[in-house]
Amino acid sequence: MSGPAPEPDSGAESLSSDEKEVTPNGMEGSSGSSGSAEEQPEGEASSEDSSSSSSEEESDEEQEEKESPPYCSESGGSCLPPCEHCRNENDQKEQVTPRRLAGGQFMVQLDAEGSYQCSSTGLIFEVTGRARISYCLLSWSKFARLVTPPWIVGGPLFDVRCSAPGALLSIQFPHCLCLGGQGSGVAFKVLHIKGGGAAIEPSAEFSASHVKWVVSSLSPVGPLIHSQEPLQYHGAVILYKAIDEHPSLSFWVYLATNNDSFIKDISKAVKHSKRKFVQIEKPPVCQKLLQEGKKYRLICEPEAEITPEEIEFVDGSLLKLKSYFEVYLEKPDDFTLSLVEQDSDETVWKARLRERDWIHYDQNKNEQKRSTGSVKRRKPALSILEEEGLHSKKQKTGGTADEMGAKSLTDKQLLVIAKLLDRHWREMAIECLQMEMKDIDDIRASEDDVTMQKLLLLRKWRDREQGQGTAEALQRSLGEKATYEILQALRGFLAQS
Repeated sequence: MSGPAPEPDSGAESLSSDEKEVTPNGMEGSSGSSGSAEEQPEGEASSEDSSSSSSEEESDEEQEEKESPPYCSESGGSCLPPCEHCRNENDQKEQVTPRRLAGGQFMVQLDAEGSYQCSSTGLIFEVTGRARISYCLLSWSKFARLVTPPWIVGGPLFDVRCSAPGALLSIQFPHCLCLGGQGSGVAFKVLHIKGGGAAIEPSAEFSASHVKWVVSSLSPVGPLIHSQEPLQYHGAVILYKAIDEHPSLSFWVYLATNNDSFIKDISKAVKHSKRKFVQIEKPPVCQKLLQEGKKYRLICEPEAEITPEEIEFVDGSLLKLKSYFEVYLEKPDDFTLSLVEQDSDETVWKARLRERDWIHYDQNKNEQKRSTGSVKRRKPALSILEEEGLHSKKQKTGGTADEMGAKSLTDKQLLVIAKLLDRHWREMAIECLQMEMKDIDDIRASEDDVTMQKLLLLRKWRDREQGQGTAEALQRSLGEKATYEILQALRGFLAQS
């Protein structure tokens, strides 16, 4: 690692008395006294007693999530590979895969002295012995008032807890900058958010990828940076497609730094939008570094309506509202998106989007007729099974399922389907069953068991159908997203009715 960098002339200013203070658990609350982000000199640690962390220790019986979140941006595991300028100095660190707990928590059990790197978040823990460490990703925007010039955000913010606080010597936080061998003009510190406000504490050292902090006490901590020169960032482009009934295409395109807190904020903003979106998986890594203050424009081939025409890049970690491009196309055809630096006209990122990237979601429910010259599509297995089920009923009764008064699926039948839903069940619920993200969040908050969450979701769908929650209706709703096993189960239910 590099040695400590030169310090800037001034640190963070005190906060006014009417500002909200931040408690150690990351929640905002009113405080009777004024808080401050006090800068501490090199080598001086915080005097706060580390015992404050032990009372918050995670229970061994915390329900572990058996499935990964739908997007890496929500998990905190979006670390991008190093660029050609950045050496990977952490190959010698032992990699550990954390358990994912409820509420976005991670947990690692370290059994011996050493340095260990979390494979999901990039955090590096140095311990003197056995320790159980739990941690979660936080949003910088909640603590924006604690970050004052000349300091700016340098990487993700984490709340870290340890079963044996004295055993956790240091934490290395991944930063989102490309130093490119020019680290001599850069100063790193960390913002340590505590019950009485916040303090800017010294970093021990920094490398091309991490900022090392000697643990003084445990509460939310994240890296800050100060530089006299323009900063260059590792960047990512994140795509979301609107889900609606209109045959046209609408995308939100975000330009982000390689900062997990920033990326998680984007995911949360999209999730809480009044519109429904699904993330389109394309290689996110920018092939050129992003520079603060430079302008970038998005180009679409064939031409599309793009708003705004350009975006001036800034690290928006502290902003609640993140900037994005909106791309609108009348026809759902294949197209190419390119992010271009305006001054040099160089391409920073490029991706080809094809109809199959979103058509399997049945997002737009497009009922457009293909031209007579287009290729005729094979009838999906779902339709075949539906026809077989209905044909069987006609042979036995001479009528359709509707004529027979088909019954809604029972709880027992829904449980069978719940057990067959794969790890993408949340996306399927939004895309196929027209559920809101809030519905899923409410269910997950009320029930820890994943199978029961799926069952409650299916019950909600059935109840909403008002007596029409039949096997046939569920087949139609799931469409081509239904697996063969689910189709077989629903076919069995059809045969029984």
